[in-house]
Amino acid sequence: MVNNRKPEEIAFSRYAIIAPVITALEDGTDAAKIVQLKKEVCQKNGISKRTLRRWVKGYTGNGFEGLKPISRSRRGSDLVPESIIDEAILLRRELPSRSVPQLIEILEMEGKVPVGLLKRTTLQDWLMERGYSARQMKLYAQPEIAARRFAHSERNDLWQSDIKFGPYITVDGVKKQIYLVCFIDDATRYVVHAEFYLSLDQTIVEECFRKAILREGLPKRVYFDNGKQYRNKWMTRACAFLDIRLLYTKPYSPESKGKIERFNRTLGAFLDEVSLKHCQTLDDYNKYLAVWLQECYNSREHESLKATPEFAYKSSKEPLRIVSAETIADAFRRVDIRKVDKSGCISFLGNKYEVGVLYVGQTIDISYDPEDISTLVAEPKYAEPFRIKKLEIGPRSGPRPKLPEIMSGVTPTTSRLLDGKQKQFESRNDAARQAIRYSEFPDTAGNDENKGNNDGGGGDGIV
Repeated sequence: MVNNRKPEEIAFSRYAIIAPVITALEDGTDAAKIVQLKKEVCQKNGISKRTLRRWVKGYTGNGFEGLKPISRSRRGSDLVPESIIDEAILLRRELPSRSVPQLIEILEMEGKVPVGLLKRTTLQDWLMERGYSARQMKLYAQPEIAARRFAHSERNDLWQSDIKFGPYITVDGVKKQIYLVCFIDDATRYVVHAEFYLSLDQTIVEECFRKAILREGLPKRVYFDNGKQYRNKWMTRACAFLDIRLLYTKPYSPESKGKIERFNRTLGAFLDEVSLKHCQTLDDYNKYLAVWLQECYNSREHESLKATPEFAYKSSKEPLRIVSAETIADAFRRVDIRKVDKSGCISFLGNKYEVGVLYVGQTIDISYDPEDISTLVAEPKYAEPFRIKKLEIGPRSGPRPKLPEIMSGVTPTTSRLLDGKQKQFESRNDAARQAIRYSEFPDTAGNDENKGNNDGGGGDGIV
């Protein structure tokens, strides 16, 4: 069989597979995380751990050249007859989920190849070159996944975001890792906001998103992965309030967020440079990050844009969607759950807030602005939201709250219980009258007159 693919093309396809592993190794990611990442890469691309190790070793040792295949003329054991490759392709087409070892087993059982002659890696390479690898077949089987790149035409049409693990710093004598949250505009690759944080909870995404909106206005859409920092009730509420369409990637498809993933790799250059500054605090990292973003990224020409991200963003004709700070504060209110105690209050951040005795024992949602917790908003399931304040305990008890009109009493016109029971009583008596008839019994005394007297003139009676 003649191989029509150039060695460079094969090397490119192999690099696309091992790129996440190479990036993790260069970033000094924890060994356990790298092991898990390698496992996910193998499962996703249908390759073995041995193949992945060989490609990674080739790239780390010889760079891009190490990923190019060895000439077939020097690999006599890999010269598989084209008829065997066609048979393997037919088996894969019959059932795309068949693994390469299963294909080899079937060919051996049918006597197409001698047992042990056809190697798994050899057949895998040939299938990949012909376009029938597990990864390629999976792509065609999932039409909802785009095989082509996409790019929006105007600024703020779509923002992408991701979290990148950063270096360690010492805080109060404890070594802690910092995390970078970044929001990037899809059309212009302009970083609308990025910042390092000390924690890895949803609040870091909230704060970064809020600062990006205050700075650049509202996007029409946002595109996130399925991490708990992004896929939560707060994000759904905020985007709905601000009329932002919330989109999530399909699980295990990082290629769909290619622009932010590519920026994360570019950010590796900054982490290498900032490591030489020996920063000791979070503020130091954010200070140099702002410098690097402005001077080394946003103001540097992007190859695909033929312009700098900053120029592409600021020269766009799409108007900015600016909203007031009050609107943003309402949209970015956090949501928590509290249970109302027997006194009609809830506990929140060490304070008591009075909800009302009507909600005793209920579990309600509480929304609040983290910058001002003097007033909260209670959101019961079956009532309109209302504001609540901190409980003020005075020398006298407060007045009993008025019962809502919808819960007030109604003056009855009759007893519906007794009406219903009377109908049951009458129905039961009617059934009992029909249970025994005297006419069914013979006259043992032979006295017809008495019979007539007993049965009331021939009528029915009951015992």
